[in-house]
Amino acid sequence: MKGKKFIASYSGGKDSVLAIYRAIQSGLVPLGLITTCNIEAGRSWFHGVTENLLLKASASLGMPINLVKTSGEQYEKNFEKALAEAKDNGAEVCVFGDIDIEGHLEWCTLRCERTGLTPYFPLLNERRKKLVYEFIDSGFSSVITIVNTSKMSDEFLGQILSRKVADAIEASGADICGENGEYHTFTFDGPIFSEKIDYIVKERTEREPYAILSIDGKTENVQGSG
Repeated sequence: MKGKKFIASYSGGKDSVLAIYRAIQSGLVPLGLITTCNIEAGRSWFHGVTENLLLKASASLGMPINLVKTSGEQYEKNFEKALAEAKDNGAEVCVFGDIDIEGHLEWCTLRCERTGLTPYFPLLNERRKKLVYEFIDSGFSSVITIVNTSKMSDEFLGQILSRKVADAIEASGADICGENGEYHTFTFDGPIFSEKIDYIVKERTEREPYAILSIDGKTENVQGSG
């Protein structure tokens, strides 16, 4: 893999950021990020990150971002289109932050097979607790923005992920990594960020079974691609 050019399927969360970090450490060359955005909500699918924050992350990471705005019905088609465009622009590999959920791994692999890219899973089948600790110990900072209250307490919403917080999540009976959808994060600082991403808390909402902390970047204009 060393020397190959990659794009990354980027959610804004801890696992995708750790996967990008590992890919760079292993000698792959980053070309950019791909993030799918819910065309109706104006936020990223699944993690609910605003376009403003995604553009700020792109600038701090030094990687152009393609915001793929799509409905659920067209999700697969539009994701493959973005992969094909990236390949045309020189990408050879797509990096994913998935760990061990077979359905996710199969879906990502098939998308790459259809577009001529090599899928790469830097976190594949590693122990979830080890990965969370590595993320934290490497110097990344991440805020918990979504909690599935059917799986863990909403007291974790808005907390900055640390070993202490991760251990408390595990002690509560939830998966420490949140790989089963227990919680989602937004990573705002770390060794591959050129500067910390300042965010503000807009509101807290409830949408069963989720507790959601809506955050956004400050209001200065941000330029980006996509």
